[in-house]
Amino acid sequence: MDLSDPACVEQLELVHAVLRERRVTLTDRWEPAVESEDPFALRLPTLLIANKADRVAEPDDELQAFLEVAGLRYPALAGSATTGQGLGKIGPWLFEHIGIVRVYTKAPGQPADAGRPFTLRRGQTVADVAALVHKDLARSLKYARVWGKSGFEGQHVGRYHPVSDGDAIELHV
Repeated sequence: MDLSDPACVEQLELVHAVLRERRVTLTDRWEPAVESEDPFALRLPTLLIANKADRVAEPDDELQAFLEVAGLRYPALAGSATTGQGLGKIGPWLFEHIGIVRVYTKAPGQPADAGRPFTLRRGQTVADVAALVHKDLARSLKYARVWGKSGFEGQHVGRYHPVSDGDAIELHV
């Protein structure tokens, strides 16, 4: 949406009307949605990006006022596609809220392969990492050692140990 346009509230209402016709609901909830009564309805987690923030004096105040007038609870960021102002916040915000973690594997006595992380959903385990490496490895996994946020350095963990973003995992069969 264009933060500098006085008609932005009406424009957003038109967008919502078109989406309603197509049974799409924008939501401020970024966790998995509960089943809907309508199997064809779609609920999409939403991050509102208020563009043209470089054209208003106080973009954050203007954005807050817009959200209040429009009655929206979406998470929102102000930015400018022209100047790049505020755009650096979008990627980190999405990464934090989308529920993805990056996990690196390592061979015993070697550093982690920092160039090729495995990506998993938050809450997945060492066994899930092993399955991504190779399905036979997942079946024969006895334990793992982990370095990172989910344990102390080199901690011996079982297959159901949840992994965290940035963990290095050493898998043992």
